Amino acid sequence: MNKVLSTLALTATTAFCLPAAPLFAQEEDTVTTVDAHAPKIPFDGYDMTWQNGNDRRKSAVLQSKYVTGIVMLDANYTHSFNNPNDNTVVGSTALARNNEVTLSGIYLGGEFNYKNAHARILTQFGTRATVVPRNDFSPYRGQYDLANVYRYLSEAYAGYHIDKWYGINIDAGMFMSYVGLNSYYQVENWEYQASFTSDNTPWFFNGLRIQVFPTKKLKIEGWLINGWQSYGKFNSMPGFGGNITWCPNEAVKLLTNDYYGADAANIPDRKRFHSDNSLQVRYYNKPESKGISRMAFSLTGDLGFEKGGGVNGFSNADTAKGPAQYFASAMFYNRVWFYKNKFAWTIGGGLMTNPGRYLVLYPTGQASPLPNPNNPTQTAGLYPFSANPGDPFKGWDCSTNFDWMPNQSITFRVEYVHRHANVPYFAGKGGVTSPTGYTTTPLPADWRPDLVKSEDRIIFAMLFRL
Repeated sequence: MNKVLSTLALTATTAFCLPAAPLFAQEEDTVTTVDAHAPKIPFDGYDMTWQNGNDRRKSAVLQSKYVTGIVMLDANYTHSFNNPNDNTVVGSTALARNNEVTLSGIYLGGEFNYKNAHARILTQFGTRATVVPRNDFSPYRGQYDLANVYRYLSEAYAGYHIDKWYGINIDAGMFMSYVGLNSYYQVENWEYQASFTSDNTPWFFNGLRIQVFPTKKLKIEGWLINGWQSYGKFNSMPGFGGNITWCPNEAVKLLTNDYYGADAANIPDRKRFHSDNSLQVRYYNKPESKGISRMAFSLTGDLGFEKGGGVNGFSNADTAKGPAQYFASAMFYNRVWFYKNKFAWTIGGGLMTNPGRYLVLYPTGQASPLPNPNNPTQTAGLYPFSANPGDPFKGWDCSTNFDWMPNQSITFRVEYVHRHANVPYFAGKGGVTSPTGYTTTPLPADWRPDLVKSEDRIIFAMLFRL
């Protein structure tokens, strides 16, 4: 009999730790004695391997009493039909280089449990160790190079578990946010290139969280963090937020993530609010079928704004308070599995509007008046993508992919993506580096990065998890 996933294996939106318990349940036909003092496990018996943003494995390999090892590798090859001369991908946290085999992420670590103490540590190597930290301005405040201090860690936190209700966890360190539904790890997602909703919202938080499971079907989580995907704080105020996840059964997940903070560098009066909400439904399930074996969809909608310090949320009515500055987005994906869940086809996309561009990934490096000395791209800071109050930005995207999953540890994916913006944003044929594409080429006085409004690309990826 196949082993059944226990909820300790859920490392996404329902993530939690229960010390001194096996990561996966015993064989279905094993006779066991009921322990009246055993900890209650939230979502116990639920199969959540189908969910977008969740671990799809049903068993762990590197498992012992106190340690469960984790090894993940994400390798990709992508081609942009714009064919930029410098091979640089812009506007993405998943991709970095065109027309090259790229190691996007190498993650090594594990989960550690001893009595009621627990920790999770994962290193991070590959292009994401540069692509993601380059969007964080907090290291510019004060001394010590926080971007390099933390860039080789994707997760690193420790905490304590309290045996109350279905569990309470208190954790401190760097942990995943799951705002925008998708997981930071592509091996857990239905699509490779995330829609604007996910790619423009935070992948991680640095701070403190408390997870409370009052019932088997409900998680309530609170955050006290440095800021919105930031290693440090932009101003004196920390960020506050939380998550509520409800799973009435294993076929439905409903969640909300909400955040409030001051995340405009050196503008303490500008406050940010963001609400992220998702529904996932598995509406067909015949896992042993050699035809269609499973079908599910995910729907996500985000709404947020910034107010104060020269911007005015959703309103343009009061010019004295500044222009409107907000974020509104949605994305929808449908996935169909075939032949005992060995193959899958996904189609979907999304749209976003973000006046002020405060969450848009900058396509030409740091939007700073000074070049970033830690970025080898000589144009970083010289030709910043404008993010002035009220600057318009609207984008939409669609994608489709096909997965082959011969076993639970590896996925081969081919994906086609179209993205469009209302302003020049994506790398065009001239690239964003120099006339030749090399940083060693002097820049003519009239040279500028070549940005265009649309891009089409194909992605080939191999995703491994042990």
